[in-house]
Amino acid sequence: MSVQTEGTELISEMRIPDCYLRSDIERVVNISKPPTCPVIVFINSRSGGQLGVRLLQTYRNLLNPSQIFDLDDEAPDQVLSKLLGHLERLKADGLRFAADIRDNMRIIVAGGDGTAGWLLGVVSDLKLSNPPPIATVPLGTGNNLPFSFGWGKKNPGTDRESVKRFLEKVKKAKIMQIDSWHIRMKMRIPAEGPLDPVAPLELPHSLHAFKRLSQSDVLNESTYAKIGCSQGWFCASLVHPNSRNFRQLAKLKVADRQGQWDELPIPNSIRSIVCLNLPSFSGGLNPWGIPNDKKSRERGLTPPYVDDGLLEIVGFRDGWHGLVLLAPHGHGTRLAQAHRVRFEFHQGAADHTYMRMDGEPWKQPLPKNDDTVIIEISHLGQVKMLAADNCIAKGAQDVYNPSLHSFADGNDVEVEGDEDEEEIESRRKFGAAHTFRIDFDHID
Repeated sequence: MSVQTEGTELISEMRIPDCYLRSDIERVVNISKPPTCPVIVFINSRSGGQLGVRLLQTYRNLLNPSQIFDLDDEAPDQVLSKLLGHLERLKADGLRFAADIRDNMRIIVAGGDGTAGWLLGVVSDLKLSNPPPIATVPLGTGNNLPFSFGWGKKNPGTDRESVKRFLEKVKKAKIMQIDSWHIRMKMRIPAEGPLDPVAPLELPHSLHAFKRLSQSDVLNESTYAKIGCSQGWFCASLVHPNSRNFRQLAKLKVADRQGQWDELPIPNSIRSIVCLNLPSFSGGLNPWGIPNDKKSRERGLTPPYVDDGLLEIVGFRDGWHGLVLLAPHGHGTRLAQAHRVRFEFHQGAADHTYMRMDGEPWKQPLPKNDDTVIIEISHLGQVKMLAADNCIAKGAQDVYNPSLHSFADGNDVEVEGDEDEEEIESRRKFGAAHTFRIDFDHID
């Protein structure tokens, strides 16, 4: 079979006829067989400079334009609800192949980590009995999600042949489960000014699911909806010069699967906290690292699987501490693994702090006087990811390979306790770790 014939066959296996995509078409086109790997493609045209726009054009030229969606024009929750509802109606009417298309459907999302997390959150919130698995095209800066599942971290080619090669990988990719993590924020409504403590436009789009759930007239308190979080969460107290550690900013509590909450002791030197569900952070770094077997047993740690219902919690002193991630076997201060995490911010500790979720930062106001700000991360189900050959994420169902989780030489670089910062920094003069820093220039 020629290369051209193979490419044509691949496109026919993924192309979905209009009558299965659009409810405004009454006449059903008779096809001899359904596409064996039907795909729905979401592209953030604003990602990657002009890459998003060019990728949008290429996909629409190769496949049916009706199965390609620009996230700048259409929200994915509305698209998927309408599309899946249409397929269910066709299926109920006994239309041939509708069930096959629905059962074999795969989703491709092209954008940064925030865009990918947005799609994962949408699919999780739809609570589908058979959710379509998702492949990610890296168009962002960090690209932690695509990198973790083998799709690379470099922006891809946008020409026809590059897209065909990617589609071939999508067809061959295996399905993995990944935990879905949701955040709930609890804070007071300000007495004056805007009703929302954090203006929606100042939040990353993956947090735009914010809506008020309930309000107490006595406490004048507002509870916010849960928000999808697929890859990790970051809280840093870097903007408060008088605070030398995280404990002065907040209490950190963790809960196990039984719901038992305990306060997590934080070393005095820790100034920022990272909560992870992926083996990649800030462009391919691994803050959790790979504990050796002895330390894992002593501390009751388990391998950092993406589907085990546990978040890995890591502490850092500052941006310089992040340089240890550049060293072989380097990692941050491993604090705990938890099923739920709660941050309770102290009043008067600082005016605000910077937070980041799925690669996107925002400025979070902190409590004043008797205000209360609580941020809780909890496990809420799973979604399906598509994993390519170079996938580094591990699932609990994978065969355990000791070489993936320990080092024979025991060379496990860790900084624990209250060591002298000048001494530590003198041992690690690598230069600034640019990817570890929060981009303050893009925060209002």
